[in-house]
Amino acid sequence: MEKCEAAARAIRRETLNHHVNARQLDLASLKSIREFAAKINEEEQRVDILVNNAAVMRCPHWTTEDGFEMQFGVNHLGHFLLTNLLLDKLKASAPSRIINLSSLAHIAGHIDFDDLNWQTRKYDPKAAYSQSKLAIVLFTKELSRRLQGSGVTVNALHPGVARTELGRHTGIHGSTFSSTTLGPIFWLLVKSPELAAQPSTYLAVAEELVDVSGKYFDGLKQKSPAPEAEDEEVARRLWAESARLVGLEVSHVSSVREQPLPR
Repeated sequence: MEKCEAAARAIRRETLNHHVNARQLDLASLKSIREFAAKINEEEQRVDILVNNAAVMRCPHWTTEDGFEMQFGVNHLGHFLLTNLLLDKLKASAPSRIINLSSLAHIAGHIDFDDLNWQTRKYDPKAAYSQSKLAIVLFTKELSRRLQGSGVTVNALHPGVARTELGRHTGIHGSTFSSTTLGPIFWLLVKSPELAAQPSTYLAVAEELVDVSGKYFDGLKQKSPAPEAEDEEVARRLWAESARLVGLEVSHVSSVREQPLPR
């Protein structure tokens, strides 16, 4: 929160807009997500744009507070629950937009419904990351179908590789050779955080995208995602399983009822 508050202060100072707030949200905790969403729904009159940006990448075999594999739990399930809990406010604010940050890595992903949380397979952090990012594209597709006629659009996005701490668990930080020899070259090739944020901003405000929904963007360009990301049956099945895992019964996008979490 210290870094978040500092960013909010910097934005207020630069823009002279005092309506910039920092709020705490832990996407590895369903309790935190519910508390955050309740606060937004109670205190904010509108939610015009929701950018689901957070991610964990190729971390060790960690689990969330609720026992989900960390990458699937944070990257997909956390955003799935948050978005559902804010849907009524988004619909009341229509026309409004949802932007889900995925990754080019979704192409290598596969949804293993028999072991979504890597409880029986040998853990593979790369494959787990790819599965989580594929899940985001599938979530986008199914949510777009459910939101038809609501005035709310949703699109998925690969923003490009950014110069952030997201790759803290990757090999480039794991050896002296990588960090001292390859590191400087890598940092020259990747985008600054400001440049990497431009595609999200474009999807959030571009007038020509007002009716575009359920699509996948690579940077500023719309592209076709991986074949599995366009499988409607997989998307519907993932939605149902995600709702079960986070304790939601979602019969309609405007009717979200919390259920007891599965044991």
